[in-house]
Amino acid sequence: MSLLFSYWLKRPRFGLLTVFLITLSGCAMQAQQDVLAGTYLGPPVAIGQGQAATFVTLDARGQAQTLGIRMSEAALSGLPAEGDPPHGAKEYTLHLPTEAKGTGYDHVTLDWNPRGHIPEGVYDVPHFDFHFYMVDEHLREGITATGEDLAIAHTVPPANEMPADYVLPPGTEVAKMGAHAIDPSSDEFNQKPFTYTFIYGYYDGRMIFMEPMVSLEYLRSRPEMFVKVKQPEVYVQKVHYPTRFGVRYYAGEQHYEITLEGLVPR
Repeated sequence: MSLLFSYWLKRPRFGLLTVFLITLSGCAMQAQQDVLAGTYLGPPVAIGQGQAATFVTLDARGQAQTLGIRMSEAALSGLPAEGDPPHGAKEYTLHLPTEAKGTGYDHVTLDWNPRGHIPEGVYDVPHFDFHFYMVDEHLREGITATGEDLAIAHTVPPANEMPADYVLPPGTEVAKMGAHAIDPSSDEFNQKPFTYTFIYGYYDGRMIFMEPMVSLEYLRSRPEMFVKVKQPEVYVQKVHYPTRFGVRYYAGEQHYEITLEGLVPR
């Protein structure tokens, strides 16, 4: 009898059980990872003659890669001709799937602006604002952007916390939202028609939302695009920052996706 076989027989019987359990545990972990990988939808909300829902795409490790809104093509038809006061927009709240927990985002709003909004000559065309909020709805409800709260809403963050090229101009403070930082190098500020843009939102000097904006006309062109998202020098929020955002039409499924892509935990 070899020394190795003799040693194996003399080992405690639980050795085999331990090896089996470790192997089984490893298989279970792999199976769990396989289950996590994929795209998960949040609850749908009726919009126009269609619907919209949030979604998150996870990789094999269960890490979020893309966060977005999936909107049926029919949602572009039968939209309200007028928005709600005081801003003239119709707001739809979209909740995130549970699989998006840990990305740092709390909820999303889809705001339909039938007459656009300020500034005149720039964003005064029918369009959608897609707000990805990092704060809860209770905090949002407390933002009035009037009286003493106006100065709080417009508090400018340190320069190194503002994304490259962005500025926070006065007059962009909106109730239940905050102040809107814009990129003056964007097409719409350089004598080109507004098609899409990317806004950062702040309240009390803290980033609280990211906002792709897309015109109705551009969506109807059935685009397929993605662009880089400009980053701050210093990351303060514990959130998955997108490195790009996309607007795409999928002919087979007859829906659009507005996405924050290449998410990086900060």
